[in-house]
Amino acid sequence: MTSKPVVLRQQARRDVEEAVRYYRREAGAVVAARFVLSFESTNRSIASHPAAGSPRYAHELNLPGLRTRLLRRFPYLLFYVERDDHIDLWRVLHAKRDIPAWMQSPDDV
Repeated sequence: MTSKPVVLRQQARRDVEEAVRYYRREAGAVVAARFVLSFESTNRSIASHPAAGSPRYAHELNLPGLRTRLLRRFPYLLFYVERDDHIDLWRVLHAKRDIPAWMQSPDDV
């Protein structure tokens, strides 16, 4: 199977930047770098195997095609939809957040 490029929406980019700032401030540069490596690894996995993500929130939020993947060693979920030519990465949210509320917030693509 060929992989598809993962395209981050602006809000997903902001989510990642916020998480990196948090880890840098609270745990140091090494942990922040590990977060980035985990994020990149998960993106590669999604690019190669998009259907492996959980459809749980697709059902809860009534968003057909929405899937999630958990970052390894970090409590963050990646929310994405597979398109014909790419993976549309919507959000990167801490798993303890009120996911339905955060997913309903406006997003500029």
